[in-house]
Amino acid sequence: MTHPDHPHPNLLRGHLDLILLSIIQGRPKYGLEISKEAQDLTGGYFDLRVGSLYPALHRLEKAGFIRGELQQAPRGGTQVKVYALTDRGGHELETRKREFETFSRQLGRLWHCGGEG
Repeated sequence: MTHPDHPHPNLLRGHLDLILLSIIQGRPKYGLEISKEAQDLTGGYFDLRVGSLYPALHRLEKAGFIRGELQQAPRGGTQVKVYALTDRGGHELETRKREFETFSRQLGRLWHCGGEG
């Protein structure tokens, strides 16, 4: 059973790319920064685990939607991989946002019809 304050794992998995592209669009960010921003902006609703975060970032990078670059960590120490949205990723984000808005709107129509029709 899932906790009501967190999305069902399948729901999160199905929208993880949209979530990550949305977070990365503002400015380049490294993995833990992406995870923290997801938690902060959603009051903890999106708790992105390392086991799903990094494979998704690698998949988005391989698809050409984001670009990863090694940079010095903000507080020094070892380098971190910082991810930035590419032009292709920006187009993909806009497409996925439109698709999600259409999906949500159509689902809302089903909920409001009350099963009658």
